[in-house]
Amino acid sequence: MSDSFIKQEFQQAKSVLQRFIDDDNNFLLLEKAGLLLVEALKDGKKIISCGNGGSMCDAMHFAEELTGRYRNNRNPFPAITISDPSHITCTANDYGFDYIFSRYVEALGNEGDVLFAISTSGNSKNISLAAEIAKQKGMKVISLSGNSGGVLKSLSDICICVQNEGYSDRIQEVHIKIIHSLIHFIETNL
Repeated sequence: MSDSFIKQEFQQAKSVLQRFIDDDNNFLLLEKAGLLLVEALKDGKKIISCGNGGSMCDAMHFAEELTGRYRNNRNPFPAITISDPSHITCTANDYGFDYIFSRYVEALGNEGDVLFAISTSGNSKNISLAAEIAKQKGMKVISLSGNSGGVLKSLSDICICVQNEGYSDRIQEVHIKIIHSLIHFIETNL
């Protein structure tokens, strides 16, 4: 690999981020999502996050920054990620992989809580089922997705979509910036 190949990767990432920045609607959605999260936390509700693969890592990062800290010392916020391997393998074995998140939401989600769902395609069945259960329980659903948002968009109160025709890693790179921005918004407004 040459320098030009590596630099090209960074330029491609910059292009995807710039496309996101150029759409002012993205920032309206981000503010709306931030306000929804702040209001839920003010009301004593919790945030449950989920995702597959790299999106699970992002969901975990979101929750740990809320229960720990991001930039400032402050009280912890109630957030949890559906990432317990014993729950995932038990549920996948007994019910199927499609139910690993929805069973958890069914067990622990309450009215007014927020499901923070991440799927780069928006078409992960296990994420969509979790969103369906969340809506049935009176929870709000904020999702991060890619391109059109897939099935998940129609199941979300707010769906923030990152446009990219290529690989999902570019979408995930913007997702982590969105996550950091939302955490900063929460810390600033609570």
